[in-house]
Amino acid sequence: MLRTIWIASLYTRAFMRRFMPTNIVLDKLRTRRGLKWGVPAMLLAVVYFYLAAVMSVLVDGGASKWLYVVMLACIWNAFKFLIFGPVSLVTLVRVRLGERRSRAAAARAQQHLASA
Repeated sequence: MLRTIWIASLYTRAFMRRFMPTNIVLDKLRTRRGLKWGVPAMLLAVVYFYLAAVMSVLVDGGASKWLYVVMLACIWNAFKFLIFGPVSLVTLVRVRLGERRSRAAAARAQQHLASA
């Protein structure tokens, strides 16, 4: 039973990573070129929170209770974008420091070879 649940969760995760729009966007933002867009991408959280509020109003107005599932997904996606903004800043700083260190090491190696 545990093995079946484990396999089902793996397939669900793979499906979500590949086909859900927010996961695709976050994967693009995690690249070196996309890290600078992490903070502006936090604005998408506002859109998702607004959609969640709209779903709540619709359910209160008599719409299907299944919209609570959509509302929960919107809130989850909003928090993903809110958390990714600061994480992308930290990651970008680490990457840039690493690039600076490697450039300095390459310059030192080139000076060493030129002086030898």
